[in-house]
Amino acid sequence: MTNPLSPPALLVVGHGTRDDEGAEAFRAFVAGLRDRLPDTPVGGGFIELSPPPLADAVSELVEAGATRFAAVPLVLVSAGHAKGDIPAALARERERHPGTSFGYGRPLGPHPALLTVLERRLDEVLPPELRAGTTVLLVGRGSTDPDANAEVAKVARLLWEGRGLAGVETAFVSLAAPDVPSGLERCRLLGAERVVVLPYFLFAGILPTRVRQQATDWADGHPGVDVRVAGVMGATDELADLVIERYREALAGDLRMNCDTCVYRIAMPGFEDRVGAEQRPHHHPDDPSHSHGPHSHAH
Repeated sequence: MTNPLSPPALLVVGHGTRDDEGAEAFRAFVAGLRDRLPDTPVGGGFIELSPPPLADAVSELVEAGATRFAAVPLVLVSAGHAKGDIPAALARERERHPGTSFGYGRPLGPHPALLTVLERRLDEVLPPELRAGTTVLLVGRGSTDPDANAEVAKVARLLWEGRGLAGVETAFVSLAAPDVPSGLERCRLLGAERVVVLPYFLFAGILPTRVRQQATDWADGHPGVDVRVAGVMGATDELADLVIERYREALAGDLRMNCDTCVYRIAMPGFEDRVGAEQRPHHHPDDPSHSHGPHSHAH
């Protein structure tokens, strides 16, 4: 039974994946957070696709005595999952467990700690002395939310600053342009003879695997360009520290969300119909095993 004087529970919320390695990495990461925070109730669950479902994670914490929660979305950008799906899922849990309360933290990136991890992954496939002649292609998930895609571009710029690289370009593996082959072609046309494809993903999954395959396929057709593919960021100490930071921000009410370019608040060209739109949970189309329920909406 949770001590009534315990701090609010840390609830880590993931999107979910059909990739067993990625799902297990999430579960191991949550277990590691428990070790780091022995006096704090810690749980984690997915909003779809992977066990444990968020509902089970919340129920387990409630059964242990938790009534106050600070949820941290384990996502890198403020796209539809962070803005709509996860808050809606938390609202359902509040209704399911009367007397509970949920604070909500902000997504993880961009953050200097993650830039440190990205640089480490870069160094694993590229000796530092080769940086000046190397262009990096930072590949994000991709979204129909332009604000989310812009965050990836911001990370790319921050990664370029002061690290001695020839340049850092962006691409996306889903829902947004340019795609990975187009991004690599842009690097080639800009004169790159060596490109490191750097996935902007936390854990293994279907989409990071697709990034690697698309990069490999493009490289096979362009033998004059040295293409190297780095690994995903993974469950590093920096990531754990950042999740704890986001948890403490949520407790303090210090969220500092950037809504200046949010399509649900601002009439962005081509997205005017989204202003004030109702947020409903939906399934993501990129995994063919997804089903589309009556409350899903098209991208």
